[in-house]
Amino acid sequence: MSDTIHHRICPLCEACCGLEIKVRSGQLISIRGHEQDVLSKGYLCPKGVALKDLHEDADRLRTPLIKRNGVHQSATWDEAFAEIERRLPPIIAAHGRNATAVVVGNPSAHKIGLLSYFPKLVRALGTQNVFSASTLDQMPKQLASGMMFGHWLSIALPDIARTQLLLVIGANPLASNGSMWTVPDFKGKARAMQARGGKLIVIDPRRTETAAIADAHHFIRPGADVFLLAAMLHTLFAENLVRLGAVEIWVNGVDEVCAAVAPFSPEAVTERCGLPASTIRELARQLAGTERAAVYARIGTCTQEYGTLASWLVDALNVLTGHLDVPGGAMFAKAAAFAANTAGRAGVGKGISTGRHHARVSGAPEVFGELPITCLAEEIETPGDDQVRALITVATNPVLSSPNGPRLSQALDSLDFMVSLDIYLNETTRHADVILPGLSPLEEMHYDLAFPQLSWRNHARYSPPVLPPPPGQPEEWQTLLKLAAIVKNKGTQLDANALDDEEFAQDAQRLFGAHADAVIHATQGLRGPQRVLDMALRSGPYGDGFGLKPEGLNLAKVMASNSSGGIDLGALQPRIPELLRTPSGKIELAPLSFIADLQRAVADLQRPAPDLMVIGRRDLRSNNSWMHNLPLLAKGPMRCTALVHPIDAARLQLSDGALATLEAGARQVQAQVQISEQMMPGVVSLPHGWGHDLPDTRLALAAQRPGANLNALLDDQLRDPLSGNAVLGGIAITMRPCSGVLAG
Repeated sequence: MSDTIHHRICPLCEACCGLEIKVRSGQLISIRGHEQDVLSKGYLCPKGVALKDLHEDADRLRTPLIKRNGVHQSATWDEAFAEIERRLPPIIAAHGRNATAVVVGNPSAHKIGLLSYFPKLVRALGTQNVFSASTLDQMPKQLASGMMFGHWLSIALPDIARTQLLLVIGANPLASNGSMWTVPDFKGKARAMQARGGKLIVIDPRRTETAAIADAHHFIRPGADVFLLAAMLHTLFAENLVRLGAVEIWVNGVDEVCAAVAPFSPEAVTERCGLPASTIRELARQLAGTERAAVYARIGTCTQEYGTLASWLVDALNVLTGHLDVPGGAMFAKAAAFAANTAGRAGVGKGISTGRHHARVSGAPEVFGELPITCLAEEIETPGDDQVRALITVATNPVLSSPNGPRLSQALDSLDFMVSLDIYLNETTRHADVILPGLSPLEEMHYDLAFPQLSWRNHARYSPPVLPPPPGQPEEWQTLLKLAAIVKNKGTQLDANALDDEEFAQDAQRLFGAHADAVIHATQGLRGPQRVLDMALRSGPYGDGFGLKPEGLNLAKVMASNSSGGIDLGALQPRIPELLRTPSGKIELAPLSFIADLQRAVADLQRPAPDLMVIGRRDLRSNNSWMHNLPLLAKGPMRCTALVHPIDAARLQLSDGALATLEAGARQVQAQVQISEQMMPGVVSLPHGWGHDLPDTRLALAAQRPGANLNALLDDQLRDPLSGNAVLGGIAITMRPCSGVLAG
């Protein structure tokens, strides 16, 4: 049989590279980058090739599992749904809808069926206990963007193709190819920037892969970004360097920011930052004095106690140096579909709100419809009205990915009932009473909902299935609709397609009113995510308006472009004021809650830095815990090591390759030491997402080199008070040698 060539968007990280996949007799032969892809132009990292390992992984679940007498056993889909119907609705009936909780993880962002239909399950449950991975690493950025620009996904992105200076703080885009910034082949784009005379400057407690190719790298103490950024703003005001540029008439709050950063002179923050005052001033001057420049900050600035403030001050720097919404500065994508900042009335909106409800135990406020994931264990443990008794998890592993995983693991064991939608029996799903497997990414269609809103270039790309799904296995959107029907007491026998028709008709009526019937007619023949996508494309900013603009986009046109790499919609363009959705129609530079919280940082200026702190890190091959079970990505040197500077290793009597104990309060983990001058003295780096040594999992390869679970060391009560984001870095620890050498 002859080979067939298929094109697919890679689902394994935010870069979303285009793949060219060769198939022979239903078997994957090769995966490489798609040279014609309008976004990635043939670039591919090792994760894309490992998609073959994921598809063929013997540990990947292919049938539902039901836990019987403490052991997970294979079951039919009918049996699995019947077990859920038998056990979940009675809990809701007896204890109320808030006795349930849902948790969704980041793989869902790469599956249109999960991302577009998960909200339907949440609405059916009617619970306030909604949790996601967003409060582990990105909610501060979303909150800051929402408060300033009016929507949670109006994220300012470096226009890297035209910038002359890129200042990267607490991010490692060479390893991630962007985080909340879809930028495949960051290294190539950075090199091109340098070749045209531009500069890359990195500020990080570790000399990362990105720092290694930078023109300059500066160490900073973990958690001190708020002080550095405030001092840079202080310098702009003190030296009359503030320039609002193209957005000048669209900005509120400049004077308020000036007053708020007054206590943060470079001299006042230098001890906390570990940066000389002269360096801080020079960074501010360089940023202000470069015609096309942008500041980009991510994980390191979000996963700390001042995550929201740091995210806000980054955008404030871009605004106050005249680099927002101009070519070569920080700009906004214009997605072809699903972007709220392209819908409705342009330039004004209702903005965002938080605190519409609060966590029952801690009182933490809701943010973007979610509660902090670090509240989940206590919501399960604490008796009383609305105690969480039943849990649904979707593509997530919080036992490894969130702080104090051992506590959460114990809490999950106490649930009355737990359902997981997942492709693995992992450290979290091992607690589930029923596990419903998803399809391989190669067995389903895909269109990225979120990432075109974060992309370095505007585009529209569609992926048809590469391989047929197993007979009898529902698509994930159908599974979610069936679960929604169960919790609404509609039983298990309703056809998912009929449920979808009913839901779509309701959505069309809500969105298009009197034109709903025309929309339903225009999308006939489609269902599920395809129908939702066609509606979104046709009503989007480049759409055909359901026939009113024949030259515009629709699903058929985007599908037809698959082999040619998708549809290129051009470079980023200025979008202010059209993008704004704030009630004032202005950029709100000084949100009151941010100004108030900055006083916490003022009071903290004199606090001495700990002698030793721990931070996480990301590796190109292992940015998610489930990737540790893929042979191509798992091979090579052990990556779960504790990086320690030689000075610290000498004073703590640590040896390269030996085990050491890391302690934070009563919590401790053991990890292999790797002595490295990459680290700032006084800082240790241990990656997140490891710890594959728990019983009753089916991750055979990952279990061979389980690594140390950094999150077991962290306090689940530490959160950024504004966003609820977990504090994963800048934690004070002690470290001492212990006997033994880690194998592998």
